Amino acid sequence: MKGLGEVTIDERFSEQVILPGFVEGHSHALEGAMWEHLYLGYFPRRDPEGNYWRGAQSIKVMQQQLRDHAGTLPPGEPLIAWGFDPVYFEGARLDRQALDAAVDDRPLVIMHASLHVMTVNTCMLHLGGLQRHVGIEGIMVGADGHPNGELQEMAAMHAVFETLGMNLFETVGSPETLWRYGRVARNAGVTTITDLYNPLTDEGIVALKAVTAADGYPVRLVPAMAALAWSVEEGIERLQACREQGNDKLHFGPVKLMTDGSIQGYTARLKWPHYHDGQPNGIWNAPPETLCEMVEAYHQAGIQLHIHTNGDEAVELMLDAVESALALWPRCDHRHTLQHCQVIDHAQLRRAASQGLCLNMFANHLYYWGDIHRECTLGHERCQRLEPLATARRLGIPVAVHSDAPVTPLGPLFTAWCAVMRETASGQVLGEHERVSVWEALEMITLGAAYTLRLDHLVGSLEIGKFADMTVLDQNPLDCHPRDLKDIGVLATVLGGRVHVAE
Repeated sequence: MKGLGEVTIDERFSEQVILPGFVEGHSHALEGAMWEHLYLGYFPRRDPEGNYWRGAQSIKVMQQQLRDHAGTLPPGEPLIAWGFDPVYFEGARLDRQALDAAVDDRPLVIMHASLHVMTVNTCMLHLGGLQRHVGIEGIMVGADGHPNGELQEMAAMHAVFETLGMNLFETVGSPETLWRYGRVARNAGVTTITDLYNPLTDEGIVALKAVTAADGYPVRLVPAMAALAWSVEEGIERLQACREQGNDKLHFGPVKLMTDGSIQGYTARLKWPHYHDGQPNGIWNAPPETLCEMVEAYHQAGIQLHIHTNGDEAVELMLDAVESALALWPRCDHRHTLQHCQVIDHAQLRRAASQGLCLNMFANHLYYWGDIHRECTLGHERCQRLEPLATARRLGIPVAVHSDAPVTPLGPLFTAWCAVMRETASGQVLGEHERVSVWEALEMITLGAAYTLRLDHLVGSLEIGKFADMTVLDQNPLDCHPRDLKDIGVLATVLGGRVHVAE
């Protein structure tokens, strides 16, 4: 450092370990909004303020929590809850009768953990007039031929949001939500984070610019525009107009395309033999031909695509679409990224490599839903290639891993642990041959994720010419046992030289 002239040495972290700031390449600012509502997840969880939520491990417990929470609300005010995951409960799937038994005097909406399904009570069905829409895809019916309260995927759920005059997916434009999201990121050691399904409304863009420009905002934010929220022409125009409106902590650019749903929600599109327990195949969020047309249009416009592909049938459709787009309009270094790719097979991995695609895999699935996938949705064999990270790396595919918060808690060290250990919640190992090393996992939550966001020239490693973004830990992840990776404490982050102490 002598060559730098007069310097001041800051030794406050001299006894700790400093890494490049973590990069979360797939999460949602909804993490900052959902905690305004009742949490009903199966696993206990802490909110951004550090409060402990015990969740619900049975339908009876869930019903009681709903009754208790309803008692705190003004008469008639809708009750919104989130995080519920029906795959953990045996017996009949949650329906409006089970919700009516808990709350029947006000509209009740429960967002499932996957964010691809909701269940509503009878009051909400009647308020939205949904009982008249039998036969529309996504509005599920019971044995009596009437809607049973379950609504699958975006089109069906939008009818509820429209009736309530609020859309959870649009609350990401609130300054309070963005600030809370920043605090969550800071506490997890994240210095660059995404909002990978942002409608980019005019009001939302104003909020993004104002919040990220504040000196104290502790994270760099990459919003990806929700493709299905706009026509293709409007979306391209909007993204191109946003490109020059960012700042050092706000980076516009990518678009997010939603193809299918979630495997644990039975709305993902799987190739034969489809669902292991015989459930019908999932739902497309738009007709396949429309999805392919959108890929070609955004690709031709020079925009980077982040594409939700949970099931391998969705992967196949998007590989075909990207192949066609590249044949028509060749582009070097496009970095289109397939997101989740839970059961992408080896032939598809080779196609992804040949097309120059990036993959960002949902490693947390191994822990939270690995047991369910093995027993119910996928079966033993397909679970051995769940999130095939090692194979992807061997094929030279740029790879990152993510949490998809608020679907699972934001925590890159836990996500890295999932990639290294591949253990389910019950302690079973799925696909030991797909384990990666701690070093490789750390790259996936830093430089690997930065690459998928086209920001590897600015973040992801500590070197001259990049932002001075760091994460301060209480242990060296390369020295501890891999099993202990998830238990390492985050003490602080440093964003461009400014210290933000974790709480």
